[in-house]
Amino acid sequence: MTHSNQASKPAKLALQDGTVYAGRSLGATGEVAGEVVFNTSMTGYQEILTDPSYCGQIVTMTYPEIGNYGVNSIDVERHQTSLAGFVIRNESRIHSNYRSEGALAEYLAKNNVMGLMGIDTRALVRRIRSEGAMQGVLSTDDLDDESLVAKAKAAPSLVGRDMVQQVMPAQQEKWTNELDEWTAVEVARGATIVTNADDLDDSDRPHVVCMDFGMKWNIPRHLRSRGNRVTIVPGNTSADDILRLEPTGVFLSNGPGDPEPLTYAHESISNLIGKVPVFGICLGHQLLSLACGAKTFKLKFGHRGANQPVINVKTEKVEITTQNHGFAVDDKDLPDCLEVTHRHLNDDTIAGVRHRDADAFAVQYHPEAAAGPHDSHYLFQQFQESLSAAQPAG
Repeated sequence: MTHSNQASKPAKLALQDGTVYAGRSLGATGEVAGEVVFNTSMTGYQEILTDPSYCGQIVTMTYPEIGNYGVNSIDVERHQTSLAGFVIRNESRIHSNYRSEGALAEYLAKNNVMGLMGIDTRALVRRIRSEGAMQGVLSTDDLDDESLVAKAKAAPSLVGRDMVQQVMPAQQEKWTNELDEWTAVEVARGATIVTNADDLDDSDRPHVVCMDFGMKWNIPRHLRSRGNRVTIVPGNTSADDILRLEPTGVFLSNGPGDPEPLTYAHESISNLIGKVPVFGICLGHQLLSLACGAKTFKLKFGHRGANQPVINVKTEKVEITTQNHGFAVDDKDLPDCLEVTHRHLNDDTIAGVRHRDADAFAVQYHPEAAAGPHDSHYLFQQFQESLSAAQPAG
């Protein structure tokens, strides 16, 4: 059991609508701008902090007590943080967990993440829910309300911006992340793991090429744990270059921001459909849909949390899912080649699609959890069955 002694300074968060929240700093100091959103998860703050999908956003946690189980070196989705800022009600001064390696405030400071604590997060979330996600500025340097609001109004929107360029890898790489400790944790949580996966020769494994638009590491962990050889390529890799790798299947990852400006991804995915099995999640779901001729739109305040209800249209089974997205596929003029497989029960938005004529499907949520429920792990098995039936493409 360890106490956090991280010093804090006065800090403020200003929204573009003129609302200002005053509290204390947590972690790094300075000034950042970003889209202010909220996440309803009760746990998983370290996974949220390291999820590249939050690039350019100031994330507010609705659960009031954050930091009580500390941080560790395993539960990260990338080694670097991408989000603009982090807002909480209270920081737990005591962190107690057998896996804890440090305090939240120290982790934020080490990773240069600005945080704000001590504000009424309920009031902030209600404003976002009623007015929609909006631009904000978080600062310890400038505490003048009028100045901060002006900066928030001038901050650029995420709409129309390619945020993926900031978080995707620079080059192709083979996934070699060690599974041992992660596997032990996942087995304890009830996950299905191919226990002899590391005994397979790479030439005997199905080859999955992941288009990385800001991918959470729990995805390649899952793909590798099921016995696959995994290669990660930047999200702007062409279909021809991907096919030269002779993939058994292609995975489309999550990532930040607006999917419509990513025309390079639309083109690549369009040229992959029908040649190899394709599976996408989150941003990958939106990009697959756009590649098929669908359109997307910005949600009022998005879906972010580990308690989002989704219904499987075919089985009528409800899944509790982890989600993190601010855009959705539009029901209007959905192309005939796509059928809706899942819907979000809170607002009836599309939560999953399948191509009618090719082995390609995607969901608007995170079946790999991290952190969250395991209701949707079957989707990885569904993809695995497609890989087993496919022949390497060339």
